[in-house]
Amino acid sequence: MSFTALHRALGVGPGPLTDELLDIAVAAAVSETDDLDWKSELPPMRGLPQTDFPKDVAAMANSGGGVIVFGVRENQKAATARVDVGELDEAYERSLRSAAITAISPPVFGLGVHRLGADGKRAVVVEVPASVDGPHLIYRHEYFGAPVRNDADTVWMKERQIEAMYRSRFEERRHATEALNALFTEAAAGRNTNQRAWLIAVAHPRLPRVRDRLTRDEARDVLSKARGIALTYAGQSGIHPLESVDRLNPRPGLRRWVAVNTATDERSMWKQSWMSIHHDGSVTLAATVGGHRRSHEAYFEGWQLESSAVECAIADVMALLRTTAEVTDQDEYDLRVGVEWTGEQPLMILTQDHSGFAYDGVSTPLHYYAPVETTVRALEPTLDFFWSVHDLAEDCLNQGGISNVAMIRPPSRDDQA
Repeated sequence: MSFTALHRALGVGPGPLTDELLDIAVAAAVSETDDLDWKSELPPMRGLPQTDFPKDVAAMANSGGGVIVFGVRENQKAATARVDVGELDEAYERSLRSAAITAISPPVFGLGVHRLGADGKRAVVVEVPASVDGPHLIYRHEYFGAPVRNDADTVWMKERQIEAMYRSRFEERRHATEALNALFTEAAAGRNTNQRAWLIAVAHPRLPRVRDRLTRDEARDVLSKARGIALTYAGQSGIHPLESVDRLNPRPGLRRWVAVNTATDERSMWKQSWMSIHHDGSVTLAATVGGHRRSHEAYFEGWQLESSAVECAIADVMALLRTTAEVTDQDEYDLRVGVEWTGEQPLMILTQDHSGFAYDGVSTPLHYYAPVETTVRALEPTLDFFWSVHDLAEDCLNQGGISNVAMIRPPSRDDQA
């Protein structure tokens, strides 16, 4: 569900982009604005990066986002009639997304492409997200420029405008770091890190979108769906934090829903976990990964981490991030994963042999676990996101000299249909 320039121009609330909405906009002769651009035809697929399409996308991204509507004729900037733009197949859609990535620097990710109408009045709406990475530049041979919307027109930024936008980018990065720091500190607070190591993972939308607060039912659905997705990432043989929180009864917190720990008795405290879904789309996880049970009566030391426990925690928080993003209409996230341990012994990551039973190796001693940070596109295609889960787990294990990601095994990209 989105709120675009079309919704705003017609005075309607957030909702899907529909053919009826476009018909109403044309009938009302809605005029172009800095976040709405009418186009009568699609650019040619051949040589798409050399057309005006990248410039139009970059201009929208530099102006706070907006929509480009292909299939509407305009006169004096006002919509006058629908025009059929023909069939938009998957190859063409991929070309549009590719042009926004390869022909613009920095790339514009998360382009929304919507097909509307039937034969005779087919239209395509390209939804350009707001960006914190501006200015987005267009290169033509040895020259470059930064386009921006000026009401209904696209113009080129002057030097001072470019300078101001770079300053804004650096400020946004500082705010993003502060937001991650606050989330991480809060998630790690009060954990018994002198007894067992805790994995702390936090994610914050790069550009939080305003929407109604999640209801308890929505939070419950997000947690339940995340559990199913996490099991596809890492299987059922490991210890999943999502199995140790109350998914069916999330508790209210400060602008969030909290899935509280259910591993409270003496025999299960080794797998304590806490998760939260914030109303702005942020998610957090705090889970014990040290001192897990190794047999019916024996336990690892608090400084000993099973690689499978780390992988399951990564699978769970990434599944939670993806399902939360779908409900809260987010996309790009800043993510940080760390291991908190204040005991005297250095951390050691244990890895299993190929049978999955015997522990055939340990990591190099870790006197300090450096937090792993990355940017995640939460709504990227399913297989691409699966590989993002794998790559994050690999980064977390490689730090300890472990190269084998044993549980998170996405299919080859060559197998994608």
